[in-house]
Amino acid sequence: MNYQQTLDWMFAQLPMYQREGKTAFKKDLTNTLALSEELGFPEKKFKSIHVGGTNGKGSTSHMLASILQEAGYKVGLYTSPHLKNFTERIRINGAEIPETKVSSFIKQHKNFLEKQKLSFFEMTVGLAFDYFAEEKVDIAIIEVGLGGRLDSTNIITPEVSVITNISLDHTQFLGETLPEIAFEKAGIIKNNIPVVIGEEQVEVKGVFIAKAEECKAPISFASDDDKSYQTDMLGDYQKKNTKTAVAAIKKLTGFKIATKNIEIGLLNVVNNTNLKGRWQVLQEQPKVICDTAHNKDGLSIVLQQLETVPFKKIYFVLGVVSDKKLEEVLPLFPKEASYYFCKPNIPRGMSEAILQEKAKEFGLLGEKYSSVKEAFDAALLFANQEDIIYVGGSTFVVAEII
Repeated sequence: MNYQQTLDWMFAQLPMYQREGKTAFKKDLTNTLALSEELGFPEKKFKSIHVGGTNGKGSTSHMLASILQEAGYKVGLYTSPHLKNFTERIRINGAEIPETKVSSFIKQHKNFLEKQKLSFFEMTVGLAFDYFAEEKVDIAIIEVGLGGRLDSTNIITPEVSVITNISLDHTQFLGETLPEIAFEKAGIIKNNIPVVIGEEQVEVKGVFIAKAEECKAPISFASDDDKSYQTDMLGDYQKKNTKTAVAAIKKLTGFKIATKNIEIGLLNVVNNTNLKGRWQVLQEQPKVICDTAHNKDGLSIVLQQLETVPFKKIYFVLGVVSDKKLEEVLPLFPKEASYYFCKPNIPRGMSEAILQEKAKEFGLLGEKYSSVKEAFDAALLFANQEDIIYVGGSTFVVAEII
């Protein structure tokens, strides 16, 4: 199989959560452990930092990678989902895994993968761990896919565990309350491994402390740091993520990381890791801003920042996935705006007609379009130079216009 055929085969193996939703979620680590054994336990051959949480875990992971790269280390970075290309998920010092590596891995292990009925996410985690071990990275930053306790990445024993924050998201899998979700996220806390919590939240602080005490894991809260850190990543919400990344770096032992490495690393995250989709300005006049924020807490912060940007008129190109609780997110959006409702091009995408109708209930008015491109093109047609177009609501909407 060539690379495209390999990807097609991978996507066809049991539904992928990001595309299909609940039917793809598997509450079991058996498959990942079996694949690890098949591969010779690659996760034991490199050091790692494990990053979970609801919002900010991707940005924090990229910050950590950038700082460690500036300190001269060979750094693996595993994140999900990808925006444009599958290879974005697995990088070393910012360079994406070669397509030939993806094809050869699947070819070599295809019989096992089929026999074991591994999901797309499980085999991707195995591929990442195998690649990092083969390339002898000094350390890898591993972002949790969904939850934590039963996530496929949770077979590693990291140097530091990081949990950015907790908010209501993926409630159909992780629980309906913040403490229930925190319990799942806290599953990445390991025996005697320091854990950094990004935000001290009253509702869930006790959950993390109890789990840390059970595991005899030293626990600290990054939000206790009064210092501010500069970063090239736009978006006021990144201030919290910088504190989380710095706190995690300070808990890392056996690595030489100077203050200068931290400062330069935070100022060169985008360049060092090729991060996209976080308050990314795609053009000026009209200014086009996209952001992958997609739940209540994430969108609240982004929309608050949007209010601080000067504009004459604002246009929203908005699409969501079908399991999104619209009654939680739609009230956040301003009524004094023009909306271009669209459906992201995945099976999980919510119909643009349903989104338009639901938005009307909250006073959000606009036209519907069958594709993100059509909606974006229409917004560009009507917007003047002094206007703003915001594209978001879902990672998949952003992916289609970057």
